[in-house]
Amino acid sequence: MILIGERVNAGFKDVKNAIVNKDGDVIKKWARIQADAKATYIDVNLGTASNKPEDLCWMIEMVQEEVDTPISIDNNKSLMLKEALPACKKPPLVNSTTATEEKMNELFPLVAEHNASIIGLVMDESGSPANADKRVENAAKLFEKAVEFGLSPEQLFIDPIIMPLKFMQEQSLEILKATSQFKLFSDPPCHIVCGLSNVSNGAKYKRLINRTFLTMLITSGLDAAILDVTDKEMIDTILTAELIMNKTIYADSYLEAFRM
Repeated sequence: MILIGERVNAGFKDVKNAIVNKDGDVIKKWARIQADAKATYIDVNLGTASNKPEDLCWMIEMVQEEVDTPISIDNNKSLMLKEALPACKKPPLVNSTTATEEKMNELFPLVAEHNASIIGLVMDESGSPANADKRVENAAKLFEKAVEFGLSPEQLFIDPIIMPLKFMQEQSLEILKATSQFKLFSDPPCHIVCGLSNVSNGAKYKRLINRTFLTMLITSGLDAAILDVTDKEMIDTILTAELIMNKTIYADSYLEAFRM
């Protein structure tokens, strides 16, 4: 599983204050914690703390001073990405584009130029899809455009757009139906990713809902997630689901082996 650590995000008060006050120690602390928890990428999200490219680049610099884990740039503005992409020491992941022609034509060339990867949200001009068929249609648009600009399937992460179970219960089944079809576009397939916490938004048993839905998504082909990589129960669930799906070799010590 590709684990994208979500904690270097201005949506968290301590990170927002760190950006405003240029306190690099807070950024470095969360970079280290997530790297030690085996994050594959560390998501860097400037949020509403600033709209200046230099602040996004500063966050990336702070993370890279502390760890060598690749960056996920959580920004979809080309002016910001033109500054942030060259600041990354390793090929980054861009989060994200929609399936609209204008946005894809704007971002895919930048991604290709820097040998980066990109998350593609299966939404277009009409908004978030209401059913599996529309999700698959938009995913196909993303895949075709990625190929057009010379990206390999492994450089595209398709996001089926997770909806809150509490408010849109019928959507969870549509998401699972769509996800199982994304992997049919190519061999090797593109990655499938989600922002997991959206499914439990407003719900009482958040962690249980997150773990259960993630397991179901893994059986449908999901191989990447934006989540709290320090949640041991969640990581153990992922490792066990992948073991059952025959993606890893069984050993009694498979949990310990991952953390070593």
